[in-house]
Amino acid sequence: MTNTTPDITTFSSAQSTHQTQQPLHELMSPEVNVQRIMRTGTIWFAAAVGAVAIVAGILLSSGWRPAVLSAGLAVAFWVGAGFVAISVGLIGWSGCPILEVDVPTASRNKSLTMQLGTMMFIVGGAVTLISVLLGPAV
Repeated sequence: MTNTTPDITTFSSAQSTHQTQQPLHELMSPEVNVQRIMRTGTIWFAAAVGAVAIVAGILLSSGWRPAVLSAGLAVAFWVGAGFVAISVGLIGWSGCPILEVDVPTASRNKSLTMQLGTMMFIVGGAVTLISVLLGPAV
């Protein structure tokens, strides 16, 4: 009788054949990706700084201050504001035209920091604005 149960070597060789990488589309090549992020990252950075300036300017000019928030909302507000500040730095770093390492590594780093920065901007902005909305009217 033949043993049909796969052993460890059969399983690992089957896994390695499934893990072969498909060639990247030319738009996702490291060189093109880094050029795109450096070009669009500057625009995203300006948009993020502009959005923060507009919202903060409107709030502060209306007389609103974070001191009007209750303790829990104040914590949420400052955590969200911290996320937004870090996100602006990440987005700015992603768009910086200086490569600190080789192009494939820079492509990976810039992609990850742009994605993380965008996610933190959205989450931090939402938390901050919800805190403001839940606070007392001025």
